[in-house]
Amino acid sequence: KHLSFLPASMYTEIQRERPDGGNILTHPDYIDGNPDLIKPKKLLNPVKASKSHQELHRELLMNHKRGLGVDSKPELQRVLEHRRRDLLIKQKKEEEEAKKLQSPFEKELLKRHQRLDQLEKEQEKQEDHEPEFIKVKENLRRTSTVTGDEKAA
Repeated sequence: KHLSFLPASMYTEIQRERPDGGNILTHPDYIDGNPDLIKPKKLLNPVKASKSHQELHRELLMNHKRGLGVDSKPELQRVLEHRRRDLLIKQKKEEEEAKKLQSPFEKELLKRHQRLDQLEKEQEKQEDHEPEFIKVKENLRRTSTVTGDEKAA
């Protein structure tokens, strides 16, 4: 078993002469050349067989040959993104100018409106924390007072 003293060429010859038991991979039967056997075909990868994948691969190869990077975008797409960015910047500037042009009266109205919204939200939160039987009891009181008022009228 210790073959370290053998020259490298002798070791390779011994490896070649080993029986198939030492080989991990088994040899397929169709190599024998038996014409009765159906030879297996390699399965196609559905991703690589798709047209879109082939077109994308072709485009990447062409860009690579031209020297364009993968990150570079077509000119039309760059122009459209530039226009969108400019439009957003203009809209933000217009909004800022509109805020600057508000009179002190409009600003005060806006502050009051915001305060009222906050108060309404706080009241809703407080009402949500009350147990349900208190809400039902309040509704019963209202209906009893309404019916009592209607009887008096």
